[in-house]
Amino acid sequence: MPRFEIDVDPCNHITADAIGAPGQRVFYLQAYQDERTITVLIEKAQLQSLAIGIEQFLSQISQQNPDLEEASGEFSEERMRIHPPVDPLFRAGEIGLAYDKDRDQVVVFTKELLTEEDDPDSAAQIRFWVSRSQVRKLARWGADVTSRGRPVCVQCGQPIEPDGHFCPKKNGHMT
Repeated sequence: MPRFEIDVDPCNHITADAIGAPGQRVFYLQAYQDERTITVLIEKAQLQSLAIGIEQFLSQISQQNPDLEEASGEFSEERMRIHPPVDPLFRAGEIGLAYDKDRDQVVVFTKELLTEEDDPDSAAQIRFWVSRSQVRKLARWGADVTSRGRPVCVQCGQPIEPDGHFCPKKNGHMT
């Protein structure tokens, strides 16, 4: 049985952001419902995958439901920034998407990352119920946030530090 399950239904707003300098940033997924703020710690790669996955998911929904109005992705950077309190309930191990056609709502679900000693069925879970436009804004903002980090080496794909990069594809030579 999960430690806890939370349904944020409906979310007034959902976003993701990073705090810290490039190379030392910490990423969060955050949603608001009335006076309640729910925050989950995530990895940069999870946010990148979520942004790509949302766009693919919305495309599939549009193909299966051609009468649906296109979801807007326009966002205000100020509105998309996370706001205190930044007190995550857990670190996400899994993030996924589902769609409720009857309600025309997307569900972004997160499941807690567990250690090997933990019972797999005990992972806390949160479901964020959002509109297609809210989730598209999350995707576009998330892609923007993750692109603001360190530049990536074109040879090996690893981040380049401010003082240079020893590239394994160039036998450790500095790029």
